[in-house]
This record gives sequence, C-alpha cells and structure tokens, in this order.
Amino acid sequence: MQDQWKTNADQRQSIVSFSGGKDSSLALYHAMQTGTVIGLIVMLEEQGQRSRSHAMPLDIIRAQADAIGLPVYMTSSSWADYEAKFIALLNQAKLQGAEVLVTGDLDMPQHGCWHDQVTQHVGLKLGMPLWLRPHKEVVEEFINLGFRSVIVTVNLKLGMQVEDLGKILTLQYIQELENRGIDPCGEGGEFHTTVTDGPIFNKAIPVRQGDIVYHEEYAFLPLELEQL
Repeated sequence: MQDQWKTNADQRQSIVSFSGGKDSSLALYHAMQTGTVIGLIVMLEEQGQRSRSHAMPLDIIRAQADAIGLPVYMTSSSWADYEAKFIALLNQAKLQGAEVLVTGDLDMPQHGCWHDQVTQHVGLKLGMPLWLRPHKEVVEEFINLGFRSVIVTVNLKLGMQVEDLGKILTLQYIQELENRGIDPCGEGGEFHTTVTDGPIFNKAIPVRQGDIVYHEEYAFLPLELEQL
C-alpha cells in the first residue's frame, strides 16, 4: 500500500491538506496535474483566526484558496480534539466525492504514519506525491515551476537567523542554506514559508510584513493581507 502513496491521487478526486507553505502547495500542484482536487483542508487554532500548523492568518488562507479556485474545509481545534476534528473534515470531504487525502510530506515513515491511520479510518486513500524524493530536488522543482514563497518562521537554534525572515526562496538562496548546513526544504523544522504566487494561482497574494515576533527559539514574521 505504501508503494502507492506517491501515485494514489492519479486519476482520482482528492482533498489536499494545505498549510499555505511550499510543500503542501507543490503537492497540490501535482494532485491537480494528475487528478481532480475538490478542496483544501485546513485546521485552525482554537480561536479560528490562524492555521494550527504554521499560524497562517485566516484571511491569507482564504486569499490563497480564492486565487487557487478551491473551497476550504476548515475547523478550529485544540491538540486534544485535533484528530477527531480532522476525521470529521475527511468524512465531510468524502461525502463530496473525495477519494484521496493528499499531503506534502516528504519523509513520512512507512509504518505508524498518522495520515495513513486517519485515512484508513475514514475509507480514503493517502496520496503523498513528494514522498521520499530528495529534498533539494523538491525545492528546486518548486522554484523552477514559478512558485514564490517567503520565509515567515525560523528556528534560531537550528542554524537559521533573524535575517532569513522575509527572504524569497530562490535557487541561489537554497544553495546558501545548504552551505550553512541547513536542509533546503526545512524538513527538520528549520523554517516555514508562505506561498504568495505560483502556477496554481490565478493572481498573486498581496501581503505586507509586520514586526518580527520572538518566542523561545523561534522568530516569526507576521504577514498581513494587503487590501488593494
């Protein structure tokens, strides 16, 4: 079954777990190329104003979904009821025709995979088009396809610096990260990104940068949707 994780979305209807960052956007791109995507699934924090995964503001998530042209299946949750709420969204998507849950995971283990467990519980297949691909190859494809993303979170204990916030992912910049000993995909939690444009967007997302916020080993660059 795991051998099919890379191709399960091919010729099927899928719902895509979407963080608004680079990996989920690239997985969404692949799912749209090989099958039909019926919507995005986003888990929000308890207050319902930011995504639970990357603390993405709700209005930016909605702007991304609007630019992509897909509905968003979303709900607020605590960590305690996260799984139950996620399963409820999967069931809702299944009723709308979803056959596959697509995620942007690269290094998910074959056994004990949480997404595999919840999809089996609901009766969906799991699709991970980026699974086990070389990290640099993935981020180079993302950049070469014309996606634009900005670094919005850095872990200062994992080689990232405050000066990295606001940087746009380019081939030159990911080489710089590698030279500093940092995974160019940030798979060790080194950084997170927000995607503002790309081949799946019908328009760029206009954002302005707020003031940097510090919390423990992390530094965050808040983005706000710019009203045109």
